[in-house]
Amino acid sequence: MPEESVYAVLPFMTPVVAAMVELQLLTGMRPGEVTIIRPCDLEMDGDMWHYYPEKHKNLYRDYDRIISIGPREQNILRPFLLRNRKCYCFSPKESESYRRKKMFEDRKTPLHYGNRPGTNQIADAKRKPGDCYDSAAYRRAVERAINKAIKTYKAEGKDIGLLVKWTPYQLRHTAATKARKMFNYETAGALLGHSNMSATAVYAERNQGLADEVAKKLG
Repeated sequence: MPEESVYAVLPFMTPVVAAMVELQLLTGMRPGEVTIIRPCDLEMDGDMWHYYPEKHKNLYRDYDRIISIGPREQNILRPFLLRNRKCYCFSPKESESYRRKKMFEDRKTPLHYGNRPGTNQIADAKRKPGDCYDSAAYRRAVERAINKAIKTYKAEGKDIGLLVKWTPYQLRHTAATKARKMFNYETAGALLGHSNMSATAVYAERNQGLADEVAKKLG
């Protein structure tokens, strides 16, 4: 999946979802890792930050997952760190608030006609925005943005060839492909957190060093 297809859709996302997508694209995180970032899970000493997910695929193996956060990724994250250290950075509630604000700003109907802001909300909705995305909700948010982009492009007579369908799971593959082209297979594996579970501590330390190098250049 070309990066251009991802960046073409970012303007149709809320800042919350767009930040998650761009972070994934730069770091190679899994969807389930980017959705649960909290300030307390970040080590922010020095030029390079490190993210320790509270939950990850190999947790049951007692394997530490450490994700390198470079300068560009840090700038994406900073606006979402201004909260309680144990609160999730990316909140569906905040995303919905952004969406409604944008709808109001784009409103063409005068305020004294039609629904007034806030009057057409379902009081007892079965599905309410929560404090943290899960992978399914994140995927649906991306899907809605792509569909909106396609609809807008068609209405404006633009070529939709760039707007291919993609999911958050594919962002990790795109990050790996880019890292392999720029570096090598071992370095791409370090970015994704791949390693031999029986590797020595020396190998693990070297692996993290490679991941830091990728993050510096990609992010």
